[in-house]
Amino acid sequence: MEFEKLASGFGMTEGPRVDEQNRIYFSDAKFGGVFRLNPDGKIQTLLSGRNHVGGMAFNEGGGLIMTGPSVALWDERTGTTRDLLTEFDGKPISRFNDMTVDAQGSVLAGSLLWDPGPGAECVPGALYRIDPPNKATLLWEPIEINNGLGFSPDGKLLYHADSMTGVWVYDVMPDRSLKDRRMFAKMPRGVPDGLAVDAAGNVLVAAPMSDEVVRFRPDGTIDKRIAVPGRLVLSLVFAGPDLCDLYVVTGDPGGRNNGAIFKTRSDIPGLPVPKARF
Repeated sequence: MEFEKLASGFGMTEGPRVDEQNRIYFSDAKFGGVFRLNPDGKIQTLLSGRNHVGGMAFNEGGGLIMTGPSVALWDERTGTTRDLLTEFDGKPISRFNDMTVDAQGSVLAGSLLWDPGPGAECVPGALYRIDPPNKATLLWEPIEINNGLGFSPDGKLLYHADSMTGVWVYDVMPDRSLKDRRMFAKMPRGVPDGLAVDAAGNVLVAAPMSDEVVRFRPDGTIDKRIAVPGRLVLSLVFAGPDLCDLYVVTGDPGGRNNGAIFKTRSDIPGLPVPKARF
């Protein structure tokens, strides 16, 4: 697969989403900020002060749902940000990482209660569902490093990357609770990060330590390893009219602002991530 580099100059490019105008929304989880890359190549800063944004999604009424210090809705028309989840059962949550949206327009987001790094002690987080307007439900705990989330084509399975252990899968019950968490796949090298699901039910997982995207078949076996011409592959998203445009975002392990956005074409279309309904 041939990749085109669309932009670079970021620390940890994260949370990619592409709208109907082919505008790419992304964050810099290392240095802060939410940005938009326009088709003419110009980059707009949408939010300069928001840190640790690991996941984003479009909202049906306009704007963006994003993680970071909270799960929040950003309204582009007014420039305001409204928190949707900052605590659960009276306990504050200091940071959320990746997220997705289900078919009902609810947001699933995972908390990250520690800053992963050498010598850091793990403080497990949890996975939550937020139903409009702002009702939170605990779906699963504990989870060590919440990362990529995605549903199977029929919506009956939820895939979930825990960067400490591997990619897990849950059964999604009719009431949208989760059951029978079990290991889906281990990375051939390193740990999993963001993920996306295609129309054939394959699960594509960003592999930051091997500079690639790994495509797993629905049975958890490896179908394909896609080398990416960038370091620290962090996340990915399908887009385009046929959902065969695959955007991959990377970071810079050396801290030199070489994180980038790449684009390629997939032989299998992806599944669209639904819009939230807040």
